[in-house]
Amino acid sequence: MSNNAKNIVIDLESPATLYYCAEPAQAIQKNAVHLLGFGFDGTACFRKGAVKGPNSLREVSDGIESYSPYQHADTAECNLYDIGNLKLGSGDVESQWLSATRDFEHQFGDLDIQKNGVKLITLGGEHSISYAPIKKYLDAYPDLVLIHMDAHADLRDGYEGFHYSHASIIRRVVDHFGPKHELIQYGIRSGTREEYEWMMTNNTVMQSRKEFLDRIAVIAADQPIYVTLDLDYFDPSFFPGTGTPEPGGEDFHSYISLIKILVEKNLVGADVVELAPDIDSTGNSAVFAAKVVRELILAM
Repeated sequence: MSNNAKNIVIDLESPATLYYCAEPAQAIQKNAVHLLGFGFDGTACFRKGAVKGPNSLREVSDGIESYSPYQHADTAECNLYDIGNLKLGSGDVESQWLSATRDFEHQFGDLDIQKNGVKLITLGGEHSISYAPIKKYLDAYPDLVLIHMDAHADLRDGYEGFHYSHASIIRRVVDHFGPKHELIQYGIRSGTREEYEWMMTNNTVMQSRKEFLDRIAVIAADQPIYVTLDLDYFDPSFFPGTGTPEPGGEDFHSYISLIKILVEKNLVGADVVELAPDIDSTGNSAVFAAKVVRELILAM
């Protein structure tokens, strides 16, 4: 355990089992991958339900193989810990988000994640939950590449009264970019004219799968990468259990093509957001999302 790590209180609402073969932990461990839930969907503007995402992922993983045939690796052989869920507190939407975000900052604020080899996958929740972990990684890695996979640009300067809305997450983290930080976006197929003009002007959005995969392939092997993945990146015909579905998305095999590149890179952190399990009564979306997270764990 890191000498300056602080305890995170386990606060799981359900589960007899923890994600895949993760060990439950009440403190951050050195040289390990950590799973952290942030079950919040207060700024979701179309269909809510992502609040149940983290525990749904934990529950469904009990019925899924921990072995990946795509990477020939097993989470049972990983140094993997589940540190529970952040507490939302009470009050209105903004108060809940601030409470959990401050909880994250309290737990991780003084921790040198780079020096201690701490890798984190945050499980949402809607996309506004990504602000705290991404900001932490931007502060820790001055040359971080942020890969944003999403159906939506998320570059609005606030939305429906929320400065830190799920529709504003990329705008908010770009506020913290330094001169060597880089943003790469792919899967975007919905946004305002202003958002698209910003992406084109700043050359952040990839226009085809080939362009995207080729761009990731040329990132230096030692350059730190963080992935923020909104599950509406996938086509709703494959993944209907999300709050704001958009036709024209990617499939699982294209995602695996990315994973096979990332496994050769320096993937240091990620978040996976916008699973709303109750929207898909078949349970297929939760299984899909759990396998998406399994591959990220192993790519780390």
